[in-house]
Formats: sequence, C-alpha cells, structure tokens
Amino acid sequence: MSCFQGVLDREKQRCSLAKGSIAHLEFRMVPSKLYIRNPLVALFFAVLVSPQVYADYVNITLIQNAVPKGAVCLDGSPPAYHLSVGFGSGINNWLVHIEGGGWCNNVTTCLERKHTYLGSSTYMAKQVDFTGILSSNENSNPDFYNWNKVKVRYCDGASFTGDVKTVDPATKLHYRGARIWQAVMQELLARGMDKAENALLSGCSSGGLTTILHCDNFRALLPSHAHVKCLSDAGFFVNERDISGKEHIAAYYNDVITTHGSANNLPLSCTAGVSPSLCFFPQYVAKQIKTPLFILNSAIDAWQIANILVPDSADPNATCVNCKADIAQCSSLQLEIIQGFRDRFVKAIDEMGKSISRGLFINSCFCHCQSESQETWLASRSPMLANTRIANAVGDWYFDRSQFKEIDCPYPCDSTCVNHVDISSA
Repeated sequence: MSCFQGVLDREKQRCSLAKGSIAHLEFRMVPSKLYIRNPLVALFFAVLVSPQVYADYVNITLIQNAVPKGAVCLDGSPPAYHLSVGFGSGINNWLVHIEGGGWCNNVTTCLERKHTYLGSSTYMAKQVDFTGILSSNENSNPDFYNWNKVKVRYCDGASFTGDVKTVDPATKLHYRGARIWQAVMQELLARGMDKAENALLSGCSSGGLTTILHCDNFRALLPSHAHVKCLSDAGFFVNERDISGKEHIAAYYNDVITTHGSANNLPLSCTAGVSPSLCFFPQYVAKQIKTPLFILNSAIDAWQIANILVPDSADPNATCVNCKADIAQCSSLQLEIIQGFRDRFVKAIDEMGKSISRGLFINSCFCHCQSESQETWLASRSPMLANTRIANAVGDWYFDRSQFKEIDCPYPCDSTCVNHVDISSA
C-alpha cells in the first residue's frame, strides 16, 4: 500500500482531512540533495550554481552580560548574534533576522541539541555569510542592503518563548528562550536600534514562527514614529493531521510549550481565546497581530510535507522517503494528497481574514525558506508571483509602494520554482 493510501481513503470519505500532525525538528528539507565532501569542490560548485556571488562574512557577538540574568542557551552558554553595521542612508534602519532550527519537546530531544549550535553558542560558527535578505550588495538586496542587519542565533529550542526558573542539576538544561529574546533586544537597542526610523523583524522556519509570536512586542520596543513591520518566512506551520490520522504536531507543540514553560510568554491576544498549545500555530495567532505582517511561504512547504503530513512515525516502512526528498519522485496518488494539504494550507491563510496591512507571497514550490538564499530572494531565476520576485514583493510592501497579496496556482503550474541543491557536507 502506498504511504498515502490511508489518507486518500479518508479524503474520499470525508472530503478533507481534519487538523493535526507532527513537526520533528530541525533542518531544511530540499527537493534534491547533492553532497560534496571536498570543501574546495563544494565551493567551486557553489560558484557555478549561484546566480550572484557576494561574500559578506560577519563576526559573532556573544552577549556575556546576559548570563547573570539567566538569559542563556540550553547548555547555559551566552546567547549570540551577528551584526552588519548599516551605512549611508541606512544607518538608522534595522533588519533583525531570527535563525531557524526546529524545536525540542522533551528532555531527550533538548539534550540532543545541547551540544550543537542549536543549543550552545560554544558550537556556533564565528562568522556567517550574509546573503539574500541579509546581503550588503545593492544589486542583491536593493531595499535593505545598507541597513543595520542582524542575525539572531537560535539556541533555546522553543522559538524564544521558554522561561523555566529551576535548572535540573542532572541535565543542566536551561529553558530560557524568552529571557534570551529580552537580552538580545536590550543589546540591540543599546547599539542604536532605539533610534530606528525603519525596522523589519524577519525569520526563517522556527525563526519565522518567532517573528509572528514576537511581532507586536518588537513594535512596542521601538520609537513610536518608527516604520515597523514583520516578515515570516516558512514559519506558517499549520495544524494538520498526518497521513495516519494522528494529531502529531498538536501533541508535539503541546510538549514544547510544557517543557519550556512557554504558556505565559505567548501572545495574550491568542491565549485569551484558545489553549496555549494552539498559539504555536500562526493560523490562530496572526489574525490578532496589530503590526503589519508579511507571510512568505510555500503552500506545499517541503519541511511540512516531510514532518507534519508524513512524519517518520506515520511511515514506518519508509515508503515515502523518495517523495519527501524530491516531489518529482511522487506518485500521482501521493501528489493528490499533497494537493489536499496545499488546499487546506490556503484555507488556513484565508481564514485569517482580510487585512490591508498584511502581505502574502504564497507559492507552490517544494522548498523551505526563501529569504536567506540569494537564489530564491533575488536572482535571474528566482521564484515569481505576478511577475514579481520575492525581494521586490517584500520591498514594495514594506515601503508601501504597493500591496502584495498573491497565492500561487497548484503545483506544478509554477515554472519559476527553484529546485534547491544542498552542497553542505554529509
């Protein structure tokens, strides 16, 4: 039986799946993978496939004074960020981008992260390359290139929402994401963000979720006259059942919130009306956000297909492995189920209601995160909707040059989709 057969039967019986599913962290799914172990060969290949190459390596900054406040990573190390200082007309403009990397939902999964860069600043790269929305090249990033650009590192495992005072002496795990958020914001305000004229909070994946959860809080920290908006990239995770019919993602998020003590740090506008565990789903949060929000997402997000619709627990025989890795390998039956997911994703977007200030770029590309890579952000072959590339759509919306609210036709109608190649070491 196909890995999607059970859910197809239920579709025929009920016309649509109920809500639910699982997100089992962490790194990005890509349609196809090419692993090149030799770093020189990998670099050469990157140059060949990159539409625009502009190296902009930015040093890490550790917030040492956050440690006495308990604002620390899972292992107790200080939080961190990378700052590329603005110049010219951008010296009083700030783009704060939140790193993604899934979540940990219990002691076991948090211990797994503790000795990685997703749980400790000790393991973080000392420099990172700023590309895409973080690029300082005007041709690559025309609207934000000369802003103060920040990449906030992610090491708490709960989208900067946790705050458990007690530290278990056996595990020495610190669940302090909410404190990290406060410490980073205080640091950036002290470095000049308190004088911001324009500001954009953005993030990818779990960082995109962070952007939604903290959007109004970010607005409140900045001068009242500042022009402030938020951009969530691949952070609109939907409450869907998996192909076995189980509500894995709902249970998973509930575990995340319980483990990290996140309930009190979620938007009150959401928790006042629904269970805190549902407030990790943007479909229940975003419609109450007052600050202008742009949602950049694929309706067939590769990570959500692989971890929400078809998590490993729902596919014990691994019959969906090829389809999850490359949509071109999916059978017609599997594509039918993916299209059903796409329809329900679009419905969740629509159910947020109309908002003049909200921007939408919802395409049908089998990818995850499109703002960090130059290839998808702005290049000769970048994805387009309404003949507009992502960078231009976001820029037009941010500067109020025009509204942008576009939802793509179903896969595979979009010929502008980018088929990502992962050249990282295996």
